[in-house]
Amino acid sequence: MNVLQQLQEQYIQEFSNNVPLGEFLLNVFITAALALALRWFYIRFGETISNRKKFANNFLPLALGTLLIIMVVKSSIALSLGLVGALSIVRFRSAIKEPEELTYLFLIIGIGLAGGANQPILALLAFSLIIFILWLSKQFGQKASMKSEDKVFINISTDTEDFEKISALLSGIFDYVELKRMDTLKPGLDLSFLCKVSDIAQISRIQKEVAELSAATKLSIIDHPEW
Repeated sequence: MNVLQQLQEQYIQEFSNNVPLGEFLLNVFITAALALALRWFYIRFGETISNRKKFANNFLPLALGTLLIIMVVKSSIALSLGLVGALSIVRFRSAIKEPEELTYLFLIIGIGLAGGANQPILALLAFSLIIFILWLSKQFGQKASMKSEDKVFINISTDTEDFEKISALLSGIFDYVELKRMDTLKPGLDLSFLCKVSDIAQISRIQKEVAELSAATKLSIIDHPEW
């Protein structure tokens, strides 16, 4: 019993000399809080198609695992070199399907690195600034996408060769019409226009009026989110 007690005291003393217990607990708490905050931000504002909640569940263990590794190796060059050798044989087979996922993984690893390097204030300030910048970019990007939602591509493939009639038809319905491409067929035309839609009734109207050009006329309308 005395031997176990002596070993316990020895390891606790060694741990306290390398990493004060108070600083260790503070770093773990701040790292965990920032990881959970980033998890919420990613679930709320992320744009990946895959299950964001399931992917974000990895943030907390990844951040704490990175913190632990850095705290262990930072006091020993031998351990750090051994870690490099160990990680060189580790292969991760889970494919990152979207760049945004990789970006958030880098952020969570950065939080863990700051916590392991005993830089909680730096982690807090950097995280707050990064999240604020990301939030601003999301807000401006959302506004830009809302402004561009009324732009559509309209493709008309018809055996009618009267371009002026088709152009006048679109100009009478939409406020903005721009010819993007015209191909001549035998017989007829294949036309692509970029139009600004202000009312859903315009879509119904163009469908009816284009159908009246000829029985062989085909209409295709495609959303154009980038302007």
